[in-house]
Amino acid sequence: MAILVSGGIVLQILACALYDNWWPMLNVLMYVLLPMPLLFFAGSDSSSVLSESESPWVNATKFLTGASAVGSIAIPAILKHAGVICWGALVMELSSFFVLVFSIMCYIKAGGDNDYNVL
Repeated sequence: MAILVSGGIVLQILACALYDNWWPMLNVLMYVLLPMPLLFFAGSDSSSVLSESESPWVNATKFLTGASAVGSIAIPAILKHAGVICWGALVMELSSFFVLVFSIMCYIKAGGDNDYNVL
């Protein structure tokens, strides 16, 4: 899992360094914001995030986490559409995102529990 995380970070940095354009590093902001709703709103009852809930705080957590995840894909796409980055940087940014998401999924799966106890 450490190799996957390291690979995702290297792809993120290479997307900037190879094309001499550091705008794709804006995506790191979304990587930092992504777990924040889970940390602030889910609290110790993190199993409610994966199930139906009537709690407005859990619903807000799901919405903000989803918005951050979509933003992680949308920022490079918007930068490419605006002509700020090239195709190679876009591909590296998106592959970095998917490698990091895959490493998080491996971490959750390696927990061995059926509930979501990673927080």
